Amino acid sequence: MINLIVDSWWVAYRELIKFFRQRTRLIMVVVQPLIWLGLMGNMMSGITNNPIAARALGAKSYLDFMTPGIILMTVLFGGVFGGLSIIWDRRIGYLEKLLASPINRGAIPLGKSISSMIQGAIQVVIIVAIASLLGVHFQTGIFGILLIILIAMLFSLILSGLSLTLASIIKTHETLMAVVNFFMMPLMFTSNALFPITVMPKWLAAIAKVNPVSLAVTSIRELTIHGWGWREILPSLSIIIILDIVFILISQFAFQRETVE
Repeated sequence: MINLIVDSWWVAYRELIKFFRQRTRLIMVVVQPLIWLGLMGNMMSGITNNPIAARALGAKSYLDFMTPGIILMTVLFGGVFGGLSIIWDRRIGYLEKLLASPINRGAIPLGKSISSMIQGAIQVVIIVAIASLLGVHFQTGIFGILLIILIAMLFSLILSGLSLTLASIIKTHETLMAVVNFFMMPLMFTSNALFPITVMPKWLAAIAKVNPVSLAVTSIRELTIHGWGWREILPSLSIIIILDIVFILISQFAFQRETVE
């Protein structure tokens, strides 16, 4: 187990070095949430002037309401890079070197998942900073923000597990992105990330209630807008942890099966 943890860290460390060397990607990590929060948040700011809409949102402003959704949206799409790195490593021959090296084979997908979690945490910190500058007040303070980061990291583990599972089977970037988008877009737009469940059609609301994205958004939104509402946070957090374990095991199984000699 110790060897697995150590080997996973070195795989994650390599991925983080690659991440910090990609200047364009680092710029987009800042610019993308700034666009979403700055443009869409202000564009929809007048919605809370309607008392019915304000009651449905449960927030003083639409920016307060959408910030948790933007956090999850960023983590959602950031999780796919774990799978892309597997395909890239396979293409340049680096994956074969890893498989031939004396490291635990399970450390390869696990290390890439850890890297995705850390990258997700960095993105969340940036989003929280931008949102705070734009006037969003996090009701639970610094400790609530730390829990928000943890929830986002755990959710990133689900997405990276899914991405790594697909990348173990799929051999090209183009096919992987097509398949991932097939899952990601419906996950995003059948959740409560951008709009409250109460204003959705009944069939869509039923889907949103069981959508894992909605579970994560609900707990983060509780910490952002209302406070320490453990009745909302604990059930969502428990399900996310269970899904983490499931997707870690699935990604390990898929990777081991597809790389067997």
